[in-house]
Amino acid sequence: MNQSKISGEPRTDVVLIGAGIMSATLGIMLKQLEPELSIEIYERMDAAATESSDAWNNAGTGHSAFCELNYTPQLPDGTIETAKAVKIAESFEISKQFWASTVQSGYICPPKNFIRSIPHISFVWGEKNAEYLKERHEAMVQHPLFKEMEFSDDPAVLRKWIPLVMAGRSKQEKVAATRMAIGTDVNFGALTKCMFAKLKDLPDTNLHFKHEVKKLHQGSDGTWNIEVKDHVTGKSRKVRAGFVFIGAGGGSLPLLLKSGIKEGKGFGGFPVSGQWLVCTNPSVIEKHHAKVYGKAEVGSPPMSVPHLDTRVINGQRALLFGPYAGFSTKFLKQGSFLDLLLSIRLNNIIPMISAGLANIPLTRYLVGQVVQSPEDRIRALRSYYPEAKAEDWKLEVAGQRVQVIKKDPEKGGILEFGTEVVSEADGSLAALLGASPGASTAVAIMLNLLERCFSGKFKSEKWQAKLKELIPSFGLSLDEHPERCAELREWTSAVLSLHTEEKEQVNAV
Repeated sequence: MNQSKISGEPRTDVVLIGAGIMSATLGIMLKQLEPELSIEIYERMDAAATESSDAWNNAGTGHSAFCELNYTPQLPDGTIETAKAVKIAESFEISKQFWASTVQSGYICPPKNFIRSIPHISFVWGEKNAEYLKERHEAMVQHPLFKEMEFSDDPAVLRKWIPLVMAGRSKQEKVAATRMAIGTDVNFGALTKCMFAKLKDLPDTNLHFKHEVKKLHQGSDGTWNIEVKDHVTGKSRKVRAGFVFIGAGGGSLPLLLKSGIKEGKGFGGFPVSGQWLVCTNPSVIEKHHAKVYGKAEVGSPPMSVPHLDTRVINGQRALLFGPYAGFSTKFLKQGSFLDLLLSIRLNNIIPMISAGLANIPLTRYLVGQVVQSPEDRIRALRSYYPEAKAEDWKLEVAGQRVQVIKKDPEKGGILEFGTEVVSEADGSLAALLGASPGASTAVAIMLNLLERCFSGKFKSEKWQAKLKELIPSFGLSLDEHPERCAELREWTSAVLSLHTEEKEQVNAV
């Protein structure tokens, strides 16, 4: 289905708005499922992955619920809720399988460019928190996805796992940690650019930078009329598309509202910004090799779970701590301070006000984070790295996130921390809203989108067979099939070159 013209306007099968990890994933999937599709991609910046997908703007953990304690809350009866953790872990396994199959087929670049093996560790202190972590470990290892998780409250063991975290810590302090050696560090910016490098070379696929979608509305024939502004020439043009995906990060909500679809009515957004402390001392960076996550403060958003984080960015090891949350009315890092105000509509003002009133503790938390002094930030860092020196760290601005606000029949509106696909009933338009765990679960999110928006083709023998080729566990629960889980982990580790590196790095520690 090549591009054609109807009434003098270019017509394409698919338009992807935003050159981030979500559009890249969907584009690669569609071109493998239906190679003859014509795809136009519009990005307002001058390169791919400059906002939420950029390595400095997201955690890059490869969120698999190994170390993120906010995914496993303790219920009032004392039991540990594991359902969300299992879902996220399975979603990340789906992502790894997809990356492995596309690496094998030559659709994306060598894995060393975007994924590395780095242990994931949860670390807590205090008797109550240590007991919680022990109970969490006991609950998690019942699931095949977490059976390799180790627990220890022995300081000698922890000094081997996380020497930087344990150095200078009081011997009287009760500490505990869990460790998953098969954790990963993912540079989603590099992965995104790699995917788009492949996409732009495929037939009937065009990538347009410095092009911003200003308006979109659905015509009487069901196709979408899209107005795009070229920021280089200053001119605008119109494009018609059979399907539109809005994957513009914080910019998705305004475009969803402009689309006018009834499914988007009532949605609002609450922007949350972030900052990192970045280590500038190479000798300190070399002493730490792990992603160490702790417990979030009461009232804080999930993206603010503190972590002392080894990263590999552009081939260089880095050590970050944070993120420190903040508040900005921008929906994008390179956005406008009017973004929040301009997102208010008659159909979402009640949900936004209701959600705001229900989340006053969060507002207080964000205000407290904004007014933090450099000394306050270093004090927080020393909870994880007791011997930290202020002169070894600098503050850097991280990414901007927009948390989803949606209608609720009982509360008027609720604030959600997660991702949500909003699609029109006829499947011709879909938008992705929200944040974490986002990028790590992109493949699972896009599978859900394909099932909703391409339902007929999704159920066809052709697509089902191809999806099983791209994702070997497609249609199967890894949590319910431990042998298949182990087998596929072995395969993805081999293809993504995680085995050798893991052993070398663990031995080095």
